[in-house]
Amino acid sequence: MFLWGTATAAYQIEGAVHEDGRGVSIWDTFAHEPGRTRDGHTGDVACDHYHRWREDVALMSGLGLNAYRFSIAWPRVQPTGSGAVNEKGLDFYDRLVDTLLAAGVQPVPTLFHWDLPQALQDRGGWMSRETAERFAEYAAIAARRLADRVPLWITLNEPFVHMAFGYAMGVHAPGQALMTDALPAAHHQLLGHGLAVRALRAAGARQVALTNNCTPVRAASADEADVKAAEAYDTLHNRLFNDPVVLGRYPDLSAYTAALDFLQDGDLETIAAPLDALGINYYQPTRIAAPTAEGLPFTDAGITGHPTTAFGWPVVPDGLRELLTGLTSRYGAALPPILVTENGCSQDDVLTEHGTVEDAGRIAFLRGHIEAMRQAMAAGVDVRGYFVWSLLDNFEWAEGYHQRFGLVHVDFATQRRTPKASYAWLKEFLAGQNTDT
Repeated sequence: MFLWGTATAAYQIEGAVHEDGRGVSIWDTFAHEPGRTRDGHTGDVACDHYHRWREDVALMSGLGLNAYRFSIAWPRVQPTGSGAVNEKGLDFYDRLVDTLLAAGVQPVPTLFHWDLPQALQDRGGWMSRETAERFAEYAAIAARRLADRVPLWITLNEPFVHMAFGYAMGVHAPGQALMTDALPAAHHQLLGHGLAVRALRAAGARQVALTNNCTPVRAASADEADVKAAEAYDTLHNRLFNDPVVLGRYPDLSAYTAALDFLQDGDLETIAAPLDALGINYYQPTRIAAPTAEGLPFTDAGITGHPTTAFGWPVVPDGLRELLTGLTSRYGAALPPILVTENGCSQDDVLTEHGTVEDAGRIAFLRGHIEAMRQAMAAGVDVRGYFVWSLLDNFEWAEGYHQRFGLVHVDFATQRRTPKASYAWLKEFLAGQNTDT
């Protein structure tokens, strides 16, 4: 069955950050530090999904989805990231899973979407090997409660983005600016993934995947310096997180580090545990030039000549086809089946006086990217699902509530949900789909 779904993340929609025993996450801490998020916005309330989840499941059911990718909040299940389990937190996801299944929607939980328990960050976070071990314990706890009804699990969401924005550049939680010294955070996330795969399967999980944010990388010119810079960026963004999982080895990281001091015997075998699917999140391609100053071995040259989203990201649907066929060419038979686990765009959506949101740009975005995915499938890429980001307008990390990605408009003052024109378009589109396609 081909999975047609939407995706969300716990800190971006749940709210209720102090309710029913939930612990403090790094995003709770980060968002409350002055200057960290736009206009000081936090996820304290977000979409209030913790209380309004039944309404949100009804919106999914109304769309005609057969899958929903959500994340489980680690601090809601284990408030300090280790030790005692918060049963009330697990109860929430238990109810959500049962209600999804009753609505004909397959639950696809992601175990980590950036909301690390603060207590673990205080001991080093993903820069510490201990966090990988604690993550596997948490994975087992969640699976023991839910694996009898959840067929597909995702371990991590976008470890590249979490490492780069959270540990290298400091623009996301936990706000560290370590630059290339952040590479251990990449390895420990991957190690945590591998340990979690083992723990999930032992607890009864039938299928396990990892979600990576990937981008097709283009050199700014045919000049050798630009080509080498593009190769260096492709290594950092794509190959660093795909090669160890698919091939059981790291790519050449000499442009970033002299030695892999964080690597221990047996780590790569653990990381390369067989997967049932590889999740791919795609938003835009990347154009890279030679470095213009000392520091990183590349410069983002930007992509022009295309429409842009409210974020300023270029809208290039063919980049998805390029990415998917490129992954298949690079990894061949070693590549697991692919799930497009996020694809969507932010727009300056306005609720009209008639109570509608006319987001024609989002409709064009989705239509173009679904067609690009189908072109990749026709070329031989094994794609098993497509998830729109996102079901709801939500807390968009450092941008706060200024970027709207949802199929459903949320008035954050009243929590009123209003399906947009793109919701109606997707509903009509899905009604005409064969779920085997």
